[in-house]
Amino acid sequence: MTNAIVRTIEPRAKDLGGGFRVRRVLPFHAQKMVGPFIFFDHFGPVDYAPGESFDVRPHPHIGLSTVTYLFEGAIRHQDSLGTDLVIRPGAVNWMTAGHGIVHSERTPAPEREAGQRMHGLQTWVALPITEEDCAPAFTHHSADSLPSFQKNGASIRVLAGEAWGYSSPVEFPWDILYIAIEAPDGASMILPASLAEERALYIVSGSARIDDETAEEGHMLVIAPGEDIAVEFLPGTKAVVCGGATMDGPRKIEWNFVASDTDKIEKAKQDWEESTKLHGTDRFPLVPGDEAEWIPLP
Repeated sequence: MTNAIVRTIEPRAKDLGGGFRVRRVLPFHAQKMVGPFIFFDHFGPVDYAPGESFDVRPHPHIGLSTVTYLFEGAIRHQDSLGTDLVIRPGAVNWMTAGHGIVHSERTPAPEREAGQRMHGLQTWVALPITEEDCAPAFTHHSADSLPSFQKNGASIRVLAGEAWGYSSPVEFPWDILYIAIEAPDGASMILPASLAEERALYIVSGSARIDDETAEEGHMLVIAPGEDIAVEFLPGTKAVVCGGATMDGPRKIEWNFVASDTDKIEKAKQDWEESTKLHGTDRFPLVPGDEAEWIPLP
């Protein structure tokens, strides 16, 4: 381990049901969060033949924002606010759960018929304590609305926060950093300390070197704070940098719920059970157009 790297996190394989497997990086026993990022899943690449589909039934969230970013494929997002749209590569779906939201993620009809390859990242960012119980909201940011630029041979897209003078349109009530990097021919650059108080580099594909340590696909390097770090991206590498300011205290995470207080999670569990019995409640309404099924509380 170099002085530049606090920790290397190797992914753990998780089966989410129906044969859909992900590589889970956060939370990790020795690294619960990086900035506000409390959950980090990498799924695919996985091929779906015509007639096959990716379907996550309606389920609830509290205390967080979910962030979906695709490299390949398409996902239809529906939620209890009435949102119904398809996310495609390069765009960002930003769903803020606040005191409670329900959503589903499914294969759009054209891709279900034709088949598709799916590859992307699903991350959760914890809301600051003062915003945990805010009203739920959803914002879609198209690929062309997110700033992208070239730097030292790499293509960079700012998904959230600010980097090298470019600011994402995503609004989030905490200092946050989320950037996507692609280096088809290789690239070298400095990740300055000013990007964020806490930073982590995740290798989506390919590999990267910091000092004498090489990170392969699926690995996350938690970077030492307060230091400018030189990174060499080998040809064909895709990566993301995530992080932000240290959060305002620890968070509890159970199933799909995140909160600063265990009692909030217990109440959410009870409310979800009530919603499934009553077919929707004020806190956890049904998803319009996707009311027939849901994921029960484990």
